Amino acid sequence: MLNIFHSIFFSPGSESVKTINKVSVKAGASVSIPCSYDGKYKNHVKYLCKGYVWSSCTYEIRTDSRRETGKYSISEDKSQRIFTVTIKQLTADDTYYWCAVEINNGADIGQRFLLSVTTDKPILTVAHQNVIGYIGDKITIHCSYRNSGGVGWCKLGSTCVTVSGNIDGTAVTINTAVSNVISVTMSGLKSESSGWYYCVKGDFQMPVHLTVTVKPTGKYYHYLLIWNSNNNVRLSSFHPLMILAIPLSVLIFIVIVALSILFVLRGTSKSDRTSAAIWFTINEFRSFKCVKKE
Repeated sequence: MLNIFHSIFFSPGSESVKTINKVSVKAGASVSIPCSYDGKYKNHVKYLCKGYVWSSCTYEIRTDSRRETGKYSISEDKSQRIFTVTIKQLTADDTYYWCAVEINNGADIGQRFLLSVTTDKPILTVAHQNVIGYIGDKITIHCSYRNSGGVGWCKLGSTCVTVSGNIDGTAVTINTAVSNVISVTMSGLKSESSGWYYCVKGDFQMPVHLTVTVKPTGKYYHYLLIWNSNNNVRLSSFHPLMILAIPLSVLIFIVIVALSILFVLRGTSKSDRTSAAIWFTINEFRSFKCVKKE
């Protein structure tokens, strides 16, 4: 019954849903796949379906129910009109999936993508799928490859650059001088530059999410890029002195203990031929005891 429902009420290959076509991934790893959709589907349910053809695909995760399971997670950025699916613990069984949008009283729409799972180094890969840049600055992203074919850098749902050009007003330059590496430099970053991009080499793509934010001012605070369990990015600030807090505390403690020992030893008569033993615990740094040995 479910297969018949799929066959009748699904429109595959819809232009209203877009994603990458083919991604090379390492077995046991995880990958995040972005899926863009038309703005009129902003409040519709999005989901991930597994299978080569729609008539045999199975629902894996949806935005209207639990958004994270042991293997799958799904998140949505309605302002960007993109939902992202993350697939973990990849195996050879993870091949064809569909990014899909549920249409009430009509045919669902979706786009299929392929995961090529390998035990070797992936054919096209990046060090991190999530990167951060600052407004007005530039950022360079390196994509390593081991296949042949054309090169490109694209923004999901927007345009592509093959040598140099611009995407949404941001200058893009591609350099392939280093063997088996595509170096993409984006200059004059804007807040609108944030979003999902992907490297292209031959028939493989690799998605990369760029977060563009205001560059920290002054010398007082730095920022950490943190990913949550859904692979969503957030920024966390910290004071640089915090880095020194723990080692500085340990150093102060060692100095205090050393001075205390020196004070005790100096206050002991040589003729008494005594020695001091000091005990302390990590939780009671300030407590110690002197014992006179006969």
